[in-house]
Amino acid sequence: MHRILCFGDSNTWGYDPATQDRFDRDVRWPGVLRSTLGSGYEVIEEGLNGRTTVWNDPIEGYKNGHDYLIPCLESHRPLDLVVIMLGTNDLKKRFSLSAYDIASGAGVLVKVVQQSAAGPGGAAPQVLLMAPPPVVRLTEYADMFEHAEARSLKFAEQYRRVAAEMNCAFLDAGSVIVSSELDGIHFESSEHAKLGRAVAGRVQEMLA
Repeated sequence: MHRILCFGDSNTWGYDPATQDRFDRDVRWPGVLRSTLGSGYEVIEEGLNGRTTVWNDPIEGYKNGHDYLIPCLESHRPLDLVVIMLGTNDLKKRFSLSAYDIASGAGVLVKVVQQSAAGPGGAAPQVLLMAPPPVVRLTEYADMFEHAEARSLKFAEQYRRVAAEMNCAFLDAGSVIVSSELDGIHFESSEHAKLGRAVAGRVQEMLA
């Protein structure tokens, strides 16, 4: 049984931009991943609304992905693969971060996994680093994410750089899906389906 941890933010949790509720289990992209892979794979969902890569949120609190990742790996071990898609919340104006720094923060998380003993036999799990898709025209989040669109356009380039430096697998989610025009940040159900299938393809290549 291959065990996969999906570590992300509200788009891994399954936030519905139309209802502001949570998509059903089989609609969320990790659920689509699970159903596409079929038997022989266990998919563990670890999505948290507002989660950052490595930054402490002075307003919301408890959102630092680095702080949670280490105990998360320990609680779910052994893991064959960790899929990381974080960085969208790092675009918030309060952090004042470039795409370069956001991707580098994601690289810190990759390093945590690679230096862990959370894989089978005490080895490190493999890592699939995913660049979030670019932010599109913002609506209710416009003030919180001021100027986020331009910075997010550099995600693919910068995350690809980090994946090469860390020698891990990479997937540009923006080459597969688009963010919803309803709020500019979250994914609609059709995009969850596309992303889940795309991730399944990469997972099958990595764990074959």
